[in-house]
Amino acid sequence: MTSETITVESSGTWRLGDLPVRRVGLGAMRLTGSAAFHLGTPSDRERSLAVLRRAVELGVNHIDTAAFYFSSLRSANELINSALAPYADDLVVATKVGPYRDWSGEWGTSARPEDLRAHVEENLRQLGRDHLDVVYLRRMGQDSVAEHFGALAELREAGLIRHLGLSDVEPRHLAEAQAVAPVVSVQNRYGLGFHDPATDALLAQCRAQGIAFVPFFAIAGEAGPRGAGAAHDEEVRAVARAHGVSPAQVRIAWTLHQGPHVLAIPGTGNPEHLAENVAAGALRLTDEEVARLDGARTG
Repeated sequence: MTSETITVESSGTWRLGDLPVRRVGLGAMRLTGSAAFHLGTPSDRERSLAVLRRAVELGVNHIDTAAFYFSSLRSANELINSALAPYADDLVVATKVGPYRDWSGEWGTSARPEDLRAHVEENLRQLGRDHLDVVYLRRMGQDSVAEHFGALAELREAGLIRHLGLSDVEPRHLAEAQAVAPVVSVQNRYGLGFHDPATDALLAQCRAQGIAFVPFFAIAGEAGPRGAGAAHDEEVRAVARAHGVSPAQVRIAWTLHQGPHVLAIPGTGNPEHLAENVAAGALRLTDEEVARLDGARTG
């Protein structure tokens, strides 16, 4: 498998509501620096713009971002706007609201329901759009999502948002939100390096209902926002050697194997890693390999 000749069509497609997207997308978090938020050094602007443009050339039409994705010099939304506007008709840009960072980069108090319109409008301004394709409510520890989700549903009715999603939730939150408005996607931490039975149940719940499930940190595992670590399990390395690919590509392929409704959004600011991530959508694992990796995850 050579990443130079593979485009994202190999990964297949799914729908976010009425919006068809290819199953390997791009997470924008790492475009701003060597690690997420204020944890690393700012990125080279031209290289980040080149990654976005190359992603679209390779067929990526699903980009995941947020207004709170910024480093001391770079804003993910501004980079997306600069690189890709005017946007292609088939490009889906999903964003998240709820968390808040001040201009120094420090985390502040997360949004109250009445604050969410300002969060949505900030994303609109930064992206240079008159509506947002998909907006996730990122739960920030609250027991109920109904009031916050209701505020976003009102903005959807007003035409500022096309579709709604949930992030960092439990199965009960999905049911609670669905009583308010349709949910097209759920975004939770999920991957070979992270095992949470509640999220496994949510994955199955989304599969049964035809809702997209969009894992974050699927490659990074326990490293989280600091990015992929070097400590890949031996089982992952063995499968990677068998296919002549990287451990990160195996992790993406395993993630996609969890169901046709699963969408990968690996983040990178590196053009070479981008090509590898896209190529991972064409990697087909055997049943034996999947079972081996499943055992390593739950063992």
